[in-house]
Amino acid sequence: MDLPGPRWKKGKDGKDFSALAAANPMSVIVAELKASFISSKPVAVLSGPGGGAILGVEPEQAVILNCAAFGHAVEIAAAQKHWFQLSPEEVFYLCHVLNCIRVESHDKKQMSDKQLWNHFRSMSESFPEMYKAYSHLRLKNWVVRSGLQYGGDFVSYRHHPALVHSEFAVVVVPEGAAFGNRCGRMEVWSDLLCALRASGSVAKTLLVLTISSGSCELSSPDCLEQLVVHERTITRWIPQQCREQRSEASRDEANREELISKKESVEFNFWGVILGFSVLSSLLVYKLKFRQ
Repeated sequence: MDLPGPRWKKGKDGKDFSALAAANPMSVIVAELKASFISSKPVAVLSGPGGGAILGVEPEQAVILNCAAFGHAVEIAAAQKHWFQLSPEEVFYLCHVLNCIRVESHDKKQMSDKQLWNHFRSMSESFPEMYKAYSHLRLKNWVVRSGLQYGGDFVSYRHHPALVHSEFAVVVVPEGAAFGNRCGRMEVWSDLLCALRASGSVAKTLLVLTISSGSCELSSPDCLEQLVVHERTITRWIPQQCREQRSEASRDEANREELISKKESVEFNFWGVILGFSVLSSLLVYKLKFRQ
């Protein structure tokens, strides 16, 4: 069963934004962001419990940060900088993968990758598998946002959310002893059916990312190299479509059998006529010989 394609939004001229997205690949935008940030390395300050961090950038940096679809703009009165609220996954990706921002704690101390990893793990025990899923999709140039309202942990976009609707509702399933009791997720049909129905109701394909830990420890970001991601898309079976396809196939098959039957009938009649002439000729020869 074919997966639905991207649903591009339309501009004022009625044309969709697919050409605009093709002319400005997300990989190029992210590379430009890294080049713009890496010299100054703007500072992100950790926000409240359960949150990520607040990042302050210059106006020109705010434009490219928005184009790369990281964070959400925050309005702060009389602020000279532009501020963005980043999720924990976005903070660690910008710091650990792109290496283009610095992160400070509440007491203005700069945090290393290991300290930042431990901080986010203390806020949420599911951070390792969630971050692995996030970085897996981001490295493939998908834009990733929170997707709890769509029946998944994330939703993924082919390009900036202003240009296209999200295509996948992503559910992250940890697998392995390192993840403890979190491995029981999506093991019963009711969980899968609920996620499938929720994603289908908002025109999304359900993407299940299974994160396998093997025997690695999750106490350090070094474990990310050992975590393995398995991708599975799950779609609902639509009986009406299958019946229509089967009906078309059945009609084609019936027509084919009818043609074969007609051909065999013609061939049988032809050889029947030949056989009849042969028998008649034999009888005539026999009668002539008998009269003589």
